Amino acid sequence: MRIIKRTTLAGYWRRHADAQTPIRQWLTVARAADWTSIRDVRQTFPLADAVVARSGNTVTVFNFGGNDYRLVVSIKYRWGVVYIRDFLTHAEYDKDAWKNRH
Repeated sequence: MRIIKRTTLAGYWRRHADAQTPIRQWLTVARAADWTSIRDVRQTFPLADAVVARSGNTVTVFNFGGNDYRLVVSIKYRWGVVYIRDFLTHAEYDKDAWKNRH
């Protein structure tokens, strides 16, 4: 998969140093993946969720760092592209404000 905004991930792990290792691991796996559906994603990341934002767009949410963080991405399966949207603490994610931006 092609990851759009990979450098944004580095910014996230600078703010949340304990998330650096899981983010790097996710990045390595995602780049090598050939996902065609959420089912494919769940083969590698069983806890990944497809979530419909208020805009009606479906995003995929990954749990990181022992459930402390959420990585929100938009996956365009047809083109093999993953767009990085947000990296949130569990508390930020639970507020649902992020759904308004997608």
